Amino acid sequence: MSISTLFEPLSFAHGPAMKNRFMLAPLTNLQSHPDGRLSDDEFKWLTMRAQGGFGLTMTCAAHVQRIGQGFPGQLGIFGDEHLEGLTRLAAAIKAADSVAVVQLHHAGMRSPKELIGEAPVCPSDEAEFGARALTEAEVAQLIEDFIAAAERADKAGFDGVELHGAHGYVLSQFLSPEVNQRTDRYGGSPENRARIVREIIVGVRARCRPDLNLGLRLSPERFGLDLGEIRDLARDLMAEGKIDYLDMSLWDHRKEPMDEAFQGRSLMSWFTDLPRGDVRLGVAGKVMTPADAAACLEAGADFVLIGRAAILHHDFPKQAAADADFRPASLPVTREHLRQEGLGPAFVDYMNSWKGFVVQETQDA
Repeated sequence: MSISTLFEPLSFAHGPAMKNRFMLAPLTNLQSHPDGRLSDDEFKWLTMRAQGGFGLTMTCAAHVQRIGQGFPGQLGIFGDEHLEGLTRLAAAIKAADSVAVVQLHHAGMRSPKELIGEAPVCPSDEAEFGARALTEAEVAQLIEDFIAAAERADKAGFDGVELHGAHGYVLSQFLSPEVNQRTDRYGGSPENRARIVREIIVGVRARCRPDLNLGLRLSPERFGLDLGEIRDLARDLMAEGKIDYLDMSLWDHRKEPMDEAFQGRSLMSWFTDLPRGDVRLGVAGKVMTPADAAACLEAGADFVLIGRAAILHHDFPKQAAADADFRPASLPVTREHLRQEGLGPAFVDYMNSWKGFVVQETQDA
Protein backbone atom coordinates (compact mmCIF):
# COMPACT_ATOMS: atom_id res chain seq x y z
CA MET A 1 0.00 0.00 0.00
CA SER A 2 1.36 3.44 -0.88
CA ILE A 3 1.63 6.25 1.61
CA SER A 4 -0.85 8.20 -0.50
CA THR A 5 -3.70 6.11 0.93
CA LEU A 6 -3.13 7.87 4.27
CA PHE A 7 -4.24 11.11 2.66
CA GLU A 8 -7.55 9.90 1.30
CA PRO A 9 -10.62 11.35 3.10
CA LEU A 10 -12.61 9.15 5.49
CA SER A 11 -16.34 9.70 5.91
CA PHE A 12 -18.47 8.71 8.91
CA ALA A 13 -22.15 7.91 9.22
CA HIS A 14 -22.52 11.08 11.34
CA GLY A 15 -20.62 14.35 11.21
CA PRO A 16 -17.90 15.65 8.92
CA ALA A 17 -15.30 13.51 7.15
CA MET A 18 -11.64 13.41 8.11
CA LYS A 19 -9.49 14.93 5.38
CA ASN A 20 -6.91 12.16 5.95
CA ARG A 21 -6.46 9.00 8.04
CA PHE A 22 -4.52 10.64 10.90
CA MET A 23 -6.33 11.06 14.22
CA LEU A 24 -4.62 12.71 17.18
CA ALA A 25 -4.72 10.21 20.03
CA PRO A 26 -6.26 11.46 23.29
CA LEU A 27 -3.15 12.31 25.32
CA THR A 28 -2.83 13.09 29.02
CA ASN A 29 -0.98 16.41 29.33
CA LEU A 30 -1.72 17.84 32.82
CA GLN A 31 -2.15 21.37 31.45
CA SER A 32 -5.71 22.38 32.41
CA HIS A 33 -6.57 24.55 35.39
CA PRO A 34 -7.25 22.77 38.72
CA ASP A 35 -11.01 23.23 38.29
CA GLY A 36 -10.93 21.59 34.84
CA ARG A 37 -11.15 24.77 32.79
CA LEU A 38 -9.08 24.88 29.61
CA SER A 39 -5.72 26.65 29.89
CA ASP A 40 -3.88 28.59 27.21
CA ASP A 41 -1.16 25.92 27.24
CA GLU A 42 -3.64 23.14 26.48
CA PHE A 43 -5.34 25.29 23.83
CA LYS A 44 -1.96 25.87 22.14
CA TRP A 45 -0.98 22.18 22.31
CA LEU A 46 -4.19 20.99 20.66
CA THR A 47 -4.64 23.73 18.07
CA MET A 48 -1.03 23.28 16.89
CA ARG A 49 -1.88 19.64 16.09
CA ALA A 50 -4.99 20.69 14.18
CA GLN A 51 -2.90 23.19 12.24
CA GLY A 52 -0.26 20.51 11.74
CA GLY A 53 -2.56 18.49 9.53
CA PHE A 54 -4.40 15.98 11.71
CA GLY A 55 -7.70 14.96 10.14
CA LEU A 56 -9.25 14.69 13.60
CA THR A 57 -7.97 16.38 16.76
CA MET A 58 -9.08 14.79 20.02
CA THR A 59 -8.70 16.26 23.48
CA CYS A 60 -7.20 14.42 26.40
CA ALA A 61 -9.61 12.44 28.54
CA ALA A 62 -12.10 15.01 29.93
CA HIS A 63 -13.80 13.90 33.14
CA VAL A 64 -17.58 13.85 33.30
CA GLN A 65 -17.83 13.96 37.12
CA ARG A 66 -15.71 15.86 39.60
CA ILE A 67 -14.94 12.60 41.43
CA GLY A 68 -13.96 10.96 38.14
CA GLN A 69 -10.77 12.99 37.82
CA GLY A 70 -7.81 10.74 37.09
CA PHE A 71 -4.83 13.09 37.13
CA PRO A 72 -3.88 16.68 38.03
CA GLY A 73 -4.48 19.34 35.40
CA GLN A 74 -7.17 17.27 33.68
CA LEU A 75 -9.62 18.91 31.32
CA GLY A 76 -13.14 18.94 32.73
CA ILE A 77 -16.52 18.67 31.02
CA PHE A 78 -18.68 18.08 34.09
CA GLY A 79 -19.96 21.63 34.51
CA ASP A 80 -21.11 24.60 32.48
CA GLU A 81 -18.10 26.54 33.78
CA HIS A 82 -16.10 24.52 31.24
CA LEU A 83 -18.16 25.66 28.25
CA GLU A 84 -16.28 28.89 27.53
CA GLY A 85 -12.93 27.15 27.07
CA LEU A 86 -14.42 24.19 25.25
CA THR A 87 -16.25 26.47 22.83
CA ARG A 88 -13.06 28.40 22.10
CA LEU A 89 -11.17 25.15 21.52
CA ALA A 90 -13.77 23.59 19.22
CA ALA A 91 -13.88 26.68 17.04
CA ALA A 92 -10.09 26.83 16.68
CA ILE A 93 -9.73 23.14 15.82
CA LYS A 94 -12.45 23.36 13.18
CA ALA A 95 -10.94 26.56 11.77
CA ALA A 96 -7.84 24.50 10.97
CA ASP A 97 -9.95 22.04 8.92
CA SER A 98 -9.70 19.31 11.55
CA VAL A 99 -12.62 17.37 13.05
CA ALA A 100 -13.00 18.42 16.71
CA VAL A 101 -13.67 15.68 19.28
CA VAL A 102 -13.74 15.50 23.10
CA GLN A 103 -12.91 12.24 24.82
CA LEU A 104 -15.33 11.61 27.72
CA HIS A 105 -13.79 9.91 30.74
CA HIS A 106 -14.23 8.83 34.34
CA ALA A 107 -11.32 7.21 36.15
CA GLY A 108 -13.44 5.15 38.55
CA MET A 109 -11.24 3.32 41.04
CA ARG A 110 -8.18 4.98 39.47
CA SER A 111 -9.19 8.44 40.71
CA PRO A 112 -6.53 9.31 43.32
CA LYS A 113 -8.14 9.85 46.74
CA GLU A 114 -5.82 12.78 47.46
CA LEU A 115 -6.96 14.45 44.23
CA ILE A 116 -10.73 14.04 44.61
CA GLY A 117 -10.86 14.31 48.40
CA GLU A 118 -12.85 11.12 48.98
CA ALA A 119 -12.78 7.41 48.27
CA PRO A 120 -12.90 6.64 44.54
CA VAL A 121 -15.82 4.70 43.08
CA CYS A 122 -15.87 1.45 41.16
CA PRO A 123 -18.40 -1.13 39.94
CA SER A 124 -17.47 -3.17 43.03
CA ASP A 125 -15.52 -2.61 46.26
CA GLU A 126 -11.83 -2.63 45.36
CA ALA A 127 -9.43 -2.98 48.28
CA GLU A 128 -6.23 -2.26 46.31
CA PHE A 129 -7.48 1.18 45.28
CA GLY A 130 -9.58 1.81 48.39
CA ALA A 131 -12.59 2.16 46.12
CA ARG A 132 -16.23 1.67 47.06
CA ALA A 133 -18.95 0.12 44.94
CA LEU A 134 -21.37 2.40 43.11
CA THR A 135 -25.01 2.02 44.11
CA GLU A 136 -27.45 1.33 41.28
CA ALA A 137 -28.69 4.92 41.62
CA GLU A 138 -25.11 6.15 41.27
CA VAL A 139 -24.65 4.03 38.14
CA ALA A 140 -27.73 5.74 36.70
CA GLN A 141 -26.21 9.12 37.60
CA LEU A 142 -22.90 8.14 36.00
CA ILE A 143 -24.72 7.25 32.77
CA GLU A 144 -26.58 10.57 32.95
CA ASP A 145 -23.35 12.49 33.46
CA PHE A 146 -21.67 10.89 30.44
CA ILE A 147 -24.71 11.84 28.35
CA ALA A 148 -24.83 15.36 29.81
CA ALA A 149 -21.12 15.78 29.02
CA ALA A 150 -21.81 14.79 25.41
CA GLU A 151 -24.58 17.41 25.33
CA ARG A 152 -22.09 19.95 26.68
CA ALA A 153 -19.59 19.06 23.95
CA ASP A 154 -22.38 19.38 21.40
CA LYS A 155 -23.31 22.82 22.77
CA ALA A 156 -19.66 23.90 22.67
CA GLY A 157 -19.58 23.14 18.94
CA PHE A 158 -17.52 19.97 18.86
CA ASP A 159 -18.09 17.64 15.91
CA GLY A 160 -18.16 14.61 18.16
CA VAL A 161 -17.25 12.77 21.35
CA GLU A 162 -15.39 9.57 22.11
CA LEU A 163 -16.32 7.40 25.10
CA HIS A 164 -13.21 6.23 26.96
CA GLY A 165 -13.90 2.55 27.54
CA ALA A 166 -10.23 1.55 27.73
CA HIS A 167 -7.16 1.50 29.98
CA GLY A 168 -8.84 0.29 33.16
CA TYR A 169 -10.97 3.39 33.72
CA VAL A 170 -14.59 3.20 34.84
CA LEU A 171 -16.25 1.87 31.68
CA SER A 172 -13.43 -0.64 31.28
CA GLN A 173 -13.90 -1.58 34.94
CA PHE A 174 -17.54 -2.44 34.23
CA LEU A 175 -16.47 -4.55 31.22
CA SER A 176 -13.91 -6.49 33.27
CA PRO A 177 -15.05 -9.88 34.66
CA GLU A 178 -12.31 -9.53 37.29
CA VAL A 179 -13.11 -6.02 38.53
CA ASN A 180 -16.89 -6.06 38.11
CA GLN A 181 -18.38 -8.33 40.76
CA ARG A 182 -21.85 -6.77 40.73
CA THR A 183 -24.91 -9.00 40.97
CA ASP A 184 -27.44 -6.50 39.56
CA ARG A 185 -28.19 -5.75 35.90
CA TYR A 186 -24.77 -4.11 35.46
CA GLY A 187 -22.79 -7.21 36.49
CA GLY A 188 -22.50 -10.90 35.80
CA SER A 189 -22.86 -11.77 32.11
CA PRO A 190 -20.85 -9.98 29.40
CA GLU A 191 -24.13 -8.41 28.22
CA ASN A 192 -24.84 -7.01 31.69
CA ARG A 193 -21.31 -5.70 32.12
CA ALA A 194 -21.53 -3.90 28.76
CA ARG A 195 -24.97 -2.48 29.58
CA ILE A 196 -23.55 0.83 30.86
CA VAL A 197 -21.71 1.43 27.59
CA ARG A 198 -24.79 0.68 25.51
CA GLU A 199 -27.06 2.88 27.65
CA ILE A 200 -24.65 5.81 27.30
CA ILE A 201 -24.54 5.32 23.52
CA VAL A 202 -28.33 5.23 23.29
CA GLY A 203 -28.62 8.33 25.48
CA VAL A 204 -26.09 10.33 23.46
CA ARG A 205 -27.86 9.44 20.23
CA ALA A 206 -31.25 10.42 21.70
CA ARG A 207 -30.24 13.73 23.25
CA CYS A 208 -27.53 15.20 21.02
CA ARG A 209 -27.88 16.56 17.52
CA PRO A 210 -28.46 13.89 14.87
CA ASP A 211 -25.10 14.38 13.13
CA LEU A 212 -22.90 14.24 16.23
CA ASN A 213 -19.97 11.90 15.62
CA LEU A 214 -19.73 9.20 18.32
CA GLY A 215 -16.71 6.99 18.89
CA LEU A 216 -15.68 4.42 21.49
CA ARG A 217 -12.18 3.50 22.68
CA LEU A 218 -11.63 -0.05 23.90
CA SER A 219 -8.67 -2.00 25.26
CA PRO A 220 -8.65 -5.59 23.98
CA GLU A 221 -6.56 -7.01 26.83
CA ARG A 222 -4.93 -6.22 30.21
CA PHE A 223 -6.90 -4.45 32.97
CA GLY A 224 -8.76 -7.66 33.81
CA LEU A 225 -10.35 -7.79 30.37
CA ASP A 226 -11.11 -10.89 28.33
CA LEU A 227 -10.05 -10.64 24.67
CA GLY A 228 -12.85 -12.91 23.47
CA GLU A 229 -15.45 -10.80 25.23
CA ILE A 230 -14.04 -7.53 23.89
CA ARG A 231 -13.98 -8.97 20.37
CA ASP A 232 -17.62 -10.02 20.72
CA LEU A 233 -18.55 -6.58 22.02
CA ALA A 234 -16.72 -4.88 19.15
CA ARG A 235 -18.49 -7.17 16.66
CA ASP A 236 -21.91 -6.45 18.15
CA LEU A 237 -21.42 -2.68 18.41
CA MET A 238 -20.24 -2.44 14.82
CA ALA A 239 -23.17 -4.55 13.67
CA GLU A 240 -25.63 -2.34 15.58
CA GLY A 241 -24.21 0.76 13.87
CA LYS A 242 -24.96 3.28 16.65
CA ILE A 243 -21.33 4.38 16.89
CA ASP A 244 -19.33 5.97 14.09
CA TYR A 245 -15.98 4.44 14.89
CA LEU A 246 -14.21 2.04 17.19
CA ASP A 247 -10.77 3.08 18.47
CA MET A 248 -8.74 0.05 19.54
CA SER A 249 -5.84 0.84 21.87
CA LEU A 250 -3.36 -1.96 21.17
CA TRP A 251 -0.15 -0.66 22.88
CA ASP A 252 1.74 -1.93 19.82
CA HIS A 253 0.06 -2.41 16.44
CA ARG A 254 2.45 -5.28 15.63
CA LYS A 255 1.94 -7.36 18.77
CA GLU A 256 0.32 -10.74 19.21
CA PRO A 257 -2.34 -11.23 21.89
CA MET A 258 -1.30 -12.05 25.45
CA ASP A 259 -4.03 -14.71 25.59
CA GLU A 260 -2.47 -17.95 24.31
CA ALA A 261 -5.78 -19.04 22.79
CA PHE A 262 -5.57 -16.11 20.35
CA GLN A 263 -1.86 -16.22 19.53
CA GLY A 264 -0.42 -16.99 16.11
CA ARG A 265 -1.69 -13.81 14.49
CA SER A 266 -1.68 -10.12 15.33
CA LEU A 267 -3.91 -8.66 18.02
CA MET A 268 -5.12 -6.12 15.46
CA SER A 269 -6.30 -8.87 13.11
CA TRP A 270 -8.87 -10.09 15.64
CA PHE A 271 -10.70 -6.79 15.07
CA THR A 272 -9.94 -5.95 11.45
CA ASP A 273 -11.55 -9.23 10.35
CA LEU A 274 -14.91 -8.32 11.91
CA PRO A 275 -17.75 -7.06 9.68
CA ARG A 276 -18.09 -3.35 10.39
CA GLY A 277 -20.89 -2.01 8.20
CA ASP A 278 -20.70 1.79 8.27
CA VAL A 279 -18.58 1.84 11.44
CA ARG A 280 -14.93 2.81 10.98
CA LEU A 281 -12.09 1.02 12.79
CA GLY A 282 -8.98 2.77 14.05
CA VAL A 283 -5.91 1.47 15.84
CA ALA A 284 -3.36 2.99 18.20
CA GLY A 285 -0.07 1.59 19.41
CA LYS A 286 3.47 2.71 18.51
CA VAL A 287 2.49 4.08 15.11
CA MET A 288 5.64 6.17 14.73
CA THR A 289 6.26 6.53 10.98
CA PRO A 290 4.28 6.94 7.77
CA ALA A 291 5.24 3.34 6.95
CA ASP A 292 3.76 2.15 10.27
CA ALA A 293 0.55 4.02 9.54
CA ALA A 294 0.31 2.64 6.00
CA ALA A 295 0.92 -0.89 7.34
CA CYS A 296 -2.05 -0.51 9.71
CA LEU A 297 -4.31 0.48 6.81
CA GLU A 298 -2.97 -2.38 4.71
CA ALA A 299 -3.81 -4.74 7.60
CA GLY A 300 -7.41 -3.56 7.49
CA ALA A 301 -7.71 -0.48 9.70
CA ASP A 302 -9.53 2.59 8.40
CA PHE A 303 -7.43 5.14 10.29
CA VAL A 304 -4.58 5.41 12.79
CA LEU A 305 -4.23 7.27 16.07
CA ILE A 306 -0.90 9.00 16.58
CA GLY A 307 0.38 9.55 20.13
CA ARG A 308 4.09 9.84 20.85
CA ALA A 309 4.95 10.87 17.30
CA ALA A 310 2.41 13.69 17.63
CA ILE A 311 4.06 14.85 20.86
CA LEU A 312 7.39 14.96 19.06
CA HIS A 313 6.02 16.65 15.91
CA HIS A 314 2.88 18.80 15.91
CA ASP A 315 2.85 18.53 12.11
CA PHE A 316 3.40 14.79 11.79
CA PRO A 317 0.79 14.43 8.98
CA LYS A 318 2.38 17.25 6.99
CA GLN A 319 5.82 15.72 7.50
CA ALA A 320 4.47 12.37 6.29
CA ALA A 321 2.95 13.99 3.21
CA ALA A 322 6.26 15.64 2.36
CA ASP A 323 8.46 12.59 2.99
CA ALA A 324 7.22 8.99 2.97
CA ASP A 325 10.42 8.00 4.81
CA PHE A 326 9.98 10.56 7.58
CA ARG A 327 11.07 9.40 11.01
CA PRO A 328 10.40 11.27 14.25
CA ALA A 329 13.20 12.82 16.27
CA SER A 330 15.22 10.21 18.11
CA LEU A 331 14.68 9.86 21.84
CA PRO A 332 15.58 11.36 24.18
CA VAL A 333 14.73 14.87 23.01
CA THR A 334 15.50 18.14 24.75
CA ARG A 335 13.01 20.15 26.75
CA GLU A 336 13.50 22.91 24.19
CA HIS A 337 12.40 20.58 21.38
CA LEU A 338 9.17 19.86 23.24
CA ARG A 339 8.59 23.55 23.98
CA GLN A 340 9.01 24.31 20.27
CA GLU A 341 6.41 21.64 19.54
CA GLY A 342 3.85 23.43 21.70
CA LEU A 343 4.13 21.64 25.05
CA GLY A 344 3.70 23.83 28.11
CA PRO A 345 5.83 23.49 31.27
CA ALA A 346 3.48 20.99 32.97
CA PHE A 347 3.42 18.75 29.90
CA VAL A 348 7.20 18.93 29.48
CA ASP A 349 7.63 17.91 33.13
CA TYR A 350 5.18 15.03 32.61
CA MET A 351 7.10 13.76 29.59
CA ASN A 352 10.28 14.02 31.64
CA SER A 353 8.76 11.35 33.90
CA TRP A 354 8.64 8.94 30.94
CA LYS A 355 11.88 6.97 31.03
CA GLY A 356 14.14 7.86 28.12
CA PHE A 357 11.88 10.49 26.54
CA VAL A 358 13.61 13.70 27.65
CA VAL A 359 17.32 14.46 27.88
CA GLN A 360 18.25 14.56 31.56
CA GLU A 361 19.91 17.86 32.35
CA THR A 362 22.95 17.54 34.59
CA GLN A 363 23.28 19.84 37.58
CA ASP A 364 26.47 21.86 37.89
CA ALA A 365 28.50 20.98 40.97
